[in-house]
Amino acid sequence: MLENLDLDVSIEKKEGDARISRARSWLLRLQRTCWREGVSALIAFEGWDASGKGSSIRALTRRLEPRGFEIHPIREPRTLERQMPWLWRFWLKVPTYGSWGIFDRSWYGRVLVGRVEGLVDENWAKTYRQINNFERLLADDRYAVIKFFLHIDADEQKRRFDSLSADPLTAWEVEAEDWARHERYEEYLEAKEEMLAATETEWAPWRLIAATDRRWTRVQVLETVVERVEEQLTRLGVDLPSKEALEPVDENGYDDEDVSR
Repeated sequence: MLENLDLDVSIEKKEGDARISRARSWLLRLQRTCWREGVSALIAFEGWDASGKGSSIRALTRRLEPRGFEIHPIREPRTLERQMPWLWRFWLKVPTYGSWGIFDRSWYGRVLVGRVEGLVDENWAKTYRQINNFERLLADDRYAVIKFFLHIDADEQKRRFDSLSADPLTAWEVEAEDWARHERYEEYLEAKEEMLAATETEWAPWRLIAATDRRWTRVQVLETVVERVEEQLTRLGVDLPSKEALEPVDENGYDDEDVSR
């Protein structure tokens, strides 16, 4: 799947900024409609280290109503979480009706880092089935399940690691384990390809994004969330808000062109 992405794709600044601004303005109206109608979104960001997951989340949420979403940065399970069924900790983070839950990494860590690093040993076909069932239960209810995978090649990942490491303000973002995973890029690529194929479903399809150009990445993220939320509202028989007088929001010259995760 990933081999079909054109990693050199990009977008001109003027066009990209206009599309980002317009999408942000429309997303705010969609978010308010979801809140009023009790429709939720579960938005998961997966991808390579330094592929731009964190900055994409900031771009997505910058103009949203902060009371209507929650961001969950996912790390390895803690002591209590290890004593429960593995999806338990993610069920606890499912947003209430009307709210959006945004995951910086997600339940897919079990079949990626957990698998490649040998932290988990189990029947992976069973794990994929559990993931698909988890997402199906939500999608059959009032949730739009939106999954992103941000893709960069090994050379681009190394370039970003080097850039982050060279700046004292961002060097802390790159740890020894990040470099260790980079050295095993091909192993992770194989695991990611299998994961994407096994969990590509009608109710929770993946959106694969070539993430070399950051502005292109943000355009794709914002417009995909717009599309999927509109589809969910329509499926539930909810009228979409009016686009009358929809204008790009004023970004006040703010530029968030960073390469953080």
